[in-house]
Order: sequence, then structure tokens, then C-alpha cells
Amino acid sequence: IFQRKNFTLFFSIGLLTSWGTALLGVRLYWMGNKPPSFSNSDNPAADSDSLLTRTLTFFYLPTKNLWLLLCPDTLSFDWSMDAVPLLKAVSDWRNLHTVAFYAGLLLLAYFSLKGSSNERECNGKTVMNGKQNANGHNCHSEVEYKTLEVKSSFASKEENGIKKHEMRKLQLPSTENIVILSLSLLIVPFVPATNLFFYVGFVIAERVLYVPSMGFCLLVTVGVRALYVKAQKRFLKNLVFCSTAALILFYGLKTVVRNGDWQNEEMLYRSGIKVNPAKAWGNLGNVLKSQSKISEAESAYRNALYYRSNMADMLYNLGLLLQENSRFSEALHYYKLAIGSRPTLASAYLNTGIILMNQGKTEEARRTFLKCSEIPDENLKDPHAHKSSVTSCLYNLGKLFHEQGHYEDALVVYKEAIQKMPRQFAPQSLYNMMGKCTVSAS
Repeated sequence: IFQRKNFTLFFSIGLLTSWGTALLGVRLYWMGNKPPSFSNSDNPAADSDSLLTRTLTFFYLPTKNLWLLLCPDTLSFDWSMDAVPLLKAVSDWRNLHTVAFYAGLLLLAYFSLKGSSNERECNGKTVMNGKQNANGHNCHSEVEYKTLEVKSSFASKEENGIKKHEMRKLQLPSTENIVILSLSLLIVPFVPATNLFFYVGFVIAERVLYVPSMGFCLLVTVGVRALYVKAQKRFLKNLVFCSTAALILFYGLKTVVRNGDWQNEEMLYRSGIKVNPAKAWGNLGNVLKSQSKISEAESAYRNALYYRSNMADMLYNLGLLLQENSRFSEALHYYKLAIGSRPTLASAYLNTGIILMNQGKTEEARRTFLKCSEIPDENLKDPHAHKSSVTSCLYNLGKLFHEQGHYEDALVVYKEAIQKMPRQFAPQSLYNMMGKCTVSAS
């Protein structure tokens, strides 16, 4: 199978694989030799305790990705959460898609790597093992490179006694080699997203199909060419040609329609509601809020929570919206739900404490601020935002102590806040309060 004339092709594929492996190694090194961290909702299969569920789901996901290439009817900016339900049993009918996908892939790879003993074609006539065709002309096998003789444009004239330049051969890759290259472009760049080496932070990400789509398009082209060559009747050739033209037209129209979804954030998030309603409604709520469409934003947040009630970010966003509209009791309710869903959400503690402090519940506010300051700085979704919220909690706790006349306690809290504050935090208010405490204590 691996003939000498195919050495360059396989060397290129090996080089592509080696470079990809090296880049993954460098990326892993920069990440501290640790796999990426992500929330459970980003990749639910990776968080599943069932080995069967993880195996069936991870084997099925490449099939789903291939379907997006073959028929991109339903697209989405986000495929996390429950956009692709987990495969929890062997009886799930989607396993048939998985079996068909891998069987087809293996058959395609097998036939593309078959040796030169296969049946070949030459000028539209079938021959065996490179024997002469009916016209007596020698026929090269499809595994070999086809040669195309090109005369040199600088050939000297015979009457001047100068020999003509030798004919040059322009080598064209065989169909089998193009198929191998197509499969390599289709598979190799996609391997890091298969959860084979480490879990990734997404279920399906359309961006990882950009490079594999090149191999897929090349594979489709080879298939269309093969059908056109094998078609004996003119009608069949015209049918292949018209079908291909229609395919290009419909895919082009789909591209135009999809580009309309990307005109702005609102249209993009609305287009993803049917695939991932929880995430799409939540992001749409943020956009509507920025447009001062308060009632519509509130409705969007509540729709998101209808599909997924334990989203801490969405609970917090709804609480913040209610707080900004002076609906403090409702806001407090959603902040507490957000803390229950994610105990490390420092911003929810901060706003809860502020509301309690404004309501005169100083002791409960003090406990809330204190609990926020004790959250460990590990496995956080946004470390910088967390540190800013913790610093603000300590600032408000110190302010609370100052108002109660506990100046020494307030100074201790302010010093702790200065130690924990991130670089982007403006420290002027902290230093100002420390000065007031020092003057009041003296």
C-alpha cells in the first residue's frame, strides 16, 4: 500500500500530525501542564459519573459534527448545556448514526489505501493492473501519478541546429492520494476537540470545523468528479452537474441567511434559542438590558431560568436588574438563589450585603461580607472579577465597622482589602477610609 511514490504524501501527513502534537504540547505547557478548567454545563458528558454515558456521547459527537458539515440547517453560537442530550443507553437510536459514521469512515479509508491491484480506469475504459486498453495505449494506474507533458516555450528552432528542450512532466496527484489528504484535513485538526486526550470546555463548537471543512469540501469534490467520470450516459452526466450546481446554490443561500444572524448580538442570540434556549435567552437578556428594554430583559432572564433554573449567572443578572429598579426584596431572593447555586459567586454576596445594610440589617450584612471575604481563590470562573468583589465586600465591611465605632476592626479589614485587591481596583477610597479611621481612633 505504502509505495515509494506515495512517500511524499504520507510524509506531509506525518509532518502535519507532528506539528499539531507539538502545538498541543506547547499549549499544555503554557497552561501549567493542567487540562483546561470549565463549568459542568460547558461539557455535561465530561461531568457524568457513568462511563457508558461518556463513551456513547463522545463517540456520537463527531457524527453530529459531520452532520453540521453535510447539512448545516441548524446552527448555533453555543452548543453547551443540553443542546445535545446525553446518550445514556445503548438502546438510544442515535447510536445507529455513530455506527454508520465510523463504518463509513473505515470503508472510505480502506478503499483509498488499496493497492495497485484494484480495478482502474483509463480514458473512461476499465483496465486491470495497468495493462493496455482496447486502443493499445499504455494506461497508468490511478495510484500512480498522472503525467502531463508540456513543451518548453523556449524551445529552439530545428533549422538553427539547436536541440529542443526535453519534455517536462507535470505530476498530478491520484484520486487515492487526494482522498487521503482530504481525510487528513478532516480528521487530524478535529482530534483535539474529541475529548480523547483531555476534556474540552464545549459540547460542539462550530469554529473547530473551519479547517476540517476544507477536507470535507475536497472530499465532496472528489466524489462528484468520480460520479461524473463513471456516468456513461449524457443524461447522468448532466444530472450530476445540475445537482452539484444546485448544491452550491443552496449552500450559498444558506450562507447569506446565516450572515444575517450575525449582523448584531440580538439577532445572533435569537437565532440560537431553538438550539440552546437557556444560554440564548440569558445572553439576549443582557443585550436587551443594555438597550434599556427592562421589561423585555426581565422576561428573557425568566425564560432562561425556565429552561435551566440553577444558572447562577442568570439568577444574579435578574437580581441585579431588579435591584437597579428598586425591587430589593425580589433582588435579595434571586441573589440568595445564585449563592445557593454557586457558593463562590462573590458579586452576589456583595450586593446581598449592600441591600441588607441599606435595610438596617447590619448584623446579617456583616456576616454576608465576612463570608464573602473567606471564599478561597481557587477554581474560579473569573478570578479578576472575584477579587474586585471581595475587595468591595471588605470595603463595605470596614465601612460598617466604622459606622459602629469599631475603628480598629475597620483598619484591620481595610488592610486586608489592600492585600487582596487586584491591580485594576482603584485604592483611593480604601486609603481615604483608613485615614478617617486613624483620625477617629486617635
